[in-house]
This record gives sequence, structure tokens and C-alpha cells, in this order.
Amino acid sequence: MRLTRYFLPVLKETPAEAQIVSHRLMLRAGMIKQASAGIYSWLPLGYKVLRRIEAIVHEEQQRAGHLPILMPTLQSADLWRESGRYDAYGAEMLRIKDRHDRDLLYTPTAEELVTDIFRAHVSSYKDLPLTLYQIQWKFRDEIRPRFGVMRGREFYMKDGYNFDLTREDALHAYNRHLVSYLRTYERMGLQAIPMRADSGPIGGEDTHEFLVLAETGESEVFYDSAVTEIRLGARDIDYDDHAQCRAVMEEFTALYARTDETHDEAEFAAQVPPERQRRARGIEVGQIFYFGTKYSEPMGALVTDADGNRVPVHMGSHGIGISRLVGAIIEASHDENGIIWPEAVAPFQCGIVNLRQGDAAADAACETLYAGLKARGLDILYDDRDERAGGKFATMDLIGLPWRITVGPRGLARGVVELTSRRTGEAEEMSAEAAIDRVAGIFAAEPRPCSERSP
Repeated sequence: MRLTRYFLPVLKETPAEAQIVSHRLMLRAGMIKQASAGIYSWLPLGYKVLRRIEAIVHEEQQRAGHLPILMPTLQSADLWRESGRYDAYGAEMLRIKDRHDRDLLYTPTAEELVTDIFRAHVSSYKDLPLTLYQIQWKFRDEIRPRFGVMRGREFYMKDGYNFDLTREDALHAYNRHLVSYLRTYERMGLQAIPMRADSGPIGGEDTHEFLVLAETGESEVFYDSAVTEIRLGARDIDYDDHAQCRAVMEEFTALYARTDETHDEAEFAAQVPPERQRRARGIEVGQIFYFGTKYSEPMGALVTDADGNRVPVHMGSHGIGISRLVGAIIEASHDENGIIWPEAVAPFQCGIVNLRQGDAAADAACETLYAGLKARGLDILYDDRDERAGGKFATMDLIGLPWRITVGPRGLARGVVELTSRRTGEAEEMSAEAAIDRVAGIFAAEPRPCSERSP
């Protein structure tokens, strides 16, 4: 994409309402614009990042055998009355009426809606296990929306729901989701620590939140520092293997790590050596729940088991805050000059800066680089504006592309361009052909796939 043809409304000054780093940088980088309190329009740069994150989530969900669907943003209140949650959910639910005076609500979560789909179409244990998920907009009417997309009222979310015959099978689904979430976050360049949490209005007896450590996190967290040393990495995971998934779950949850709602100071002191005790803040980027028959019993989501008995299915739900992840990644990866995107979620993999726009040799070299990188399957932002070099560098640093190739007459006279890493600031001179090969090689290294589970 040529910057002269792109919509990138960067701001030189930080808007007064932005209180945390991610909100400031998203506004300044032209990623979002506030439409009303807690509700944002996603501009081209922000939308590209949102879609990069969404693609990773889709890939890892389907690798684990989960099936994508799409449910509406508006639900009938009658379904929530069946489950008993309509009056209990609280003021965060946006309740509305249509022209026929029927009660509707804007989806904050979709356990009831997906249970209604299940009970209409599944009646036998032979159709289990089943996990359905969607990526869809949600709305919760926060009393004080703040921090940009980190605590907005409208948000983009992956929500998944498993249906299993037994508690044992449902707990395997819980473990399977924990493993798939760990891989998802690591692919995005994040360490998200699973922490024992409170189930809140979703309900259930087992739940873990995934938190990214950050000073601006909304949750106080208590943990054993050794938990930050564990990585899933490139392990080959068979999602049908109950023992393997359970072993990963136990490895990542054996050490003390809890949010403030479930923290026990006595247990913390007894289980964690003083030198490893940590108190910090974290950003919640996902949560998994097992809640048994909480929804299937009152809503009649029953199947016939092998003995011919009609039994309620065991369920769980699993969420990833996709729009929130954009802010969380920025909170975890930035410097004083702007955003530093991990390669996997960057809106463009590389930027080209032409130091002498209008110079025949510089223009030709940039065109060669642009065409060569695009031919290797990369998404490139070419700053072809007639702008001062300092302004071009500031824009590239602000929007945080992982790599930058700088082209100028002096370098071209020696047959070189400059390749710079946004993360380290290290720069290296090389030929244009070598720069193309280097950048293409970085992004050709895809994560090693795990064993796929047949849906």
C-alpha cells in the first residue's frame, strides 16, 4: 500500500481523554476514532490489526476441532428468562424493545442462544462432543467506560461453547481450550498467564482468566514468579489426547497464580517462597469456564445416552477479547516513540521510506523493493509522500511496523539500502535484493503446526 493512497490520520498531540499508553497510541496512530462513550470506529490501520488477531484465533480454534458459526447481536429476552439470567445479569445488559413490544437484548454473551441452537438439532450422544464458536460484536453497558478499547462498551470477541455427555468429557474440553489459548497468545508474541478467577455472571465451578502483566492492568494479581518461565512453545499437541491436554493444564496451573477475587493470602504465603512472591497488575485477555448443566437443565438441552436415558449435556464457555487484545499487545510492546508490533499481528510487515521523493534513482529503487516484497507475499507500506525524512521516520516509529527499509541517494551510490528492526533499533546496510530476501525469510517462518483434530 502506498501511503499517499492510504487513510492514516496520525495525530501529533495526544488527546486529553487518553489515560493509558494503548489508548494514546491507538488514537495518535490513527487506528480508532471514538464514536461515543466506550464505542469506537476502527480505521484502516486498526482494522488490519484486528483482522490479523482474528485470523490467528480462527486458525487455533479450528486446529483444536472447534466449529465456527455466527449468531446475531440481538437476542430474545425469553431465552434468558428460561435460564434465569435475564433479571440477574445487571445493568450492564442493554435491554430494548422492538416495534411489537417484544423484549430484546444486545448480546453480552451467548450461552442461552447457542444452547437453543443445540437443543433444536442435537438429540443423541453420538453427535458429541461438539464445540461451536463465533467471533462477533458484544455490548456491555459499562458504567464508566475508559482506557479506549481496553474497557469499552462495544467489543469484538471470540466466544465458544462446548457440549459434552459427561463431566469428564467437558473437563477435557476445558483443558483443550486452555492449551489452544496458550498457543494462540504465544503466536501473538504475548505471555498470558492462566489464573484462577471468579466466574461472575457466567457461573460455574471452574474458571481461569488469562492475564497479560502490565502496569495499567485493571486486575490485581498474585503469582509465583516461576510461572512466567513456562512456555508452550512448538510442542506437538494432540487435542484428542485427554492425558496430554490435562498434563499441560496441570503444568501451567500448578503454581500459584490468582486474581484478587480468588486470592488467599495464607495460601500464597504457604505455597510460594518469599523471593518468588509477586504482586502486580494484569490485563484480562480471555477466560474459560466449566459450568456443567447450569444452562442445559433449565433450557432442556438433553441427549439420549447409550442406555436410552435422556440426560442434560455438560457445558462450558470460552472467550477471547479480540479488540481488547489490540490494546493489550500495545501495553506490552511499545516504547517512547510508539507501538512495536510483534510480527504475527503487525498491520504491515515492513515499511519503505523514500528519503528523496522525486529523485529518479531513489524512486526506482523503492518501486523495485515494493514490487519485490509484494511478490513474496508480504503486506508493505511504502511512504511515498513528499515529506521530510524526520516526519517519515516518526510516522513509522509511531505505527510500529516490525521492519523498515530506508532508501536514499547516498546509500544507493554505494549500492545499499538500510534495513532497521523496530524492536531493537539495529540497522544494517545491504543490497535491495538481500533486504527483500531477509524480510521475506523472517515472515516465511510459520509456527510449527500441532496435530490437527478431526472435527
